[in-house]
Amino acid sequence: MMKGSFPVERFQGMRTPFYYYDIKLLRRTLDALESALSQSPDFHVHYAVKANFNPDILNEIAARGLGADCVSGGEISAALAAGFRPEGIVFAGVGKSDEEITTALNAGIARFNCESIPELEVINEIAGQLGKRAAVSVRVNPDVGAHTHANITTGLKENKFGINYEQLPEVLNTACKLPNLEFKGLHFHIGSQILEMQDFVALCNRINELYPELTKAGFKVVDINVGGGLGINYQHPNHLSIPDFELYFDTFRKHLKLPVGTQVHFELGRSIVAQCGSLITRVLYVKKGTTKTFAIVDGSMTELIRPALYKAYHRIENITSDEPEEVYDVVGPVCESSDVFLKEASIDRCHRGDLLAIRSAGAYGEAMASCYNCHPLPQSFIDR
Repeated sequence: MMKGSFPVERFQGMRTPFYYYDIKLLRRTLDALESALSQSPDFHVHYAVKANFNPDILNEIAARGLGADCVSGGEISAALAAGFRPEGIVFAGVGKSDEEITTALNAGIARFNCESIPELEVINEIAGQLGKRAAVSVRVNPDVGAHTHANITTGLKENKFGINYEQLPEVLNTACKLPNLEFKGLHFHIGSQILEMQDFVALCNRINELYPELTKAGFKVVDINVGGGLGINYQHPNHLSIPDFELYFDTFRKHLKLPVGTQVHFELGRSIVAQCGSLITRVLYVKKGTTKTFAIVDGSMTELIRPALYKAYHRIENITSDEPEEVYDVVGPVCESSDVFLKEASIDRCHRGDLLAIRSAGAYGEAMASCYNCHPLPQSFIDR
């Protein structure tokens, strides 16, 4: 099978497992994103910091002038340190602490995306104590299902996110009446790793229904945040390494019916960084069972939890072997039966010491790493 290009000779001396980041691919991805955005001056992208907050990655993205979508005070601090402008930072999440709200207000961020009346009241109180006024958007639960894993859908009534339709008038009235808040717009997000544009069409239709109802009721909606969710092709990272940003933005251009000049915000994460990253792990043992052959590697769910958490697929390549392919279950050393990267993986014959690249791991890989079993957090290799 076709394999990616890796500077294997430069990996000598690196402690495995580690994350490899192809900055040249990241830059090409950002070029494609900028090109697709150039047709719509009213479209604005905020990078979802939760996808990957490696400082080198953040620095590259901030240098392009994108905004930042943050879901914690720590992410706000990381974004500011990387050079993201405060006026391009939006702060989302169902459980913002008082300390995080204070950090955001003192930094002068652009927007709080709010998800409940109690949250609005707390932000109003803290803003008053600081002598500030907080710009807020209200996150609406559009009850739109996305064709993705159940654990990463976020727009259904049973999800913890957002305000359900029937609650919206009361919440908006509260947002508009509290003295230290300035209501600005609506925020939506239906899920992650979405590849079917029809899901985004359904979101557009919901917004098209809701917008005139709210304006008729007297609510001034300055802008709309449609969230993110654009997926990538995990099966073919070498052939399809950059998502179709043109198709994505064109879907909203065609189907979102808003007054001319309405600003539309997007929160993309995975589609920007996923394919530039790979987890490099070393084969410890090749174990032949009665029905399976296992490639036991030193990487595990502590470095890349997505396969254990979502049964997520990542293509695996043996980057130090050109021998004929064989079938392996690629597994890690953690004492959990779910510590499996891929079952029945067809990869070049493995030997002890071979390096495997677990592809498309630049999003929700290093960012979700843990120290379970006292494993150290992975290092990173930045290839410019």
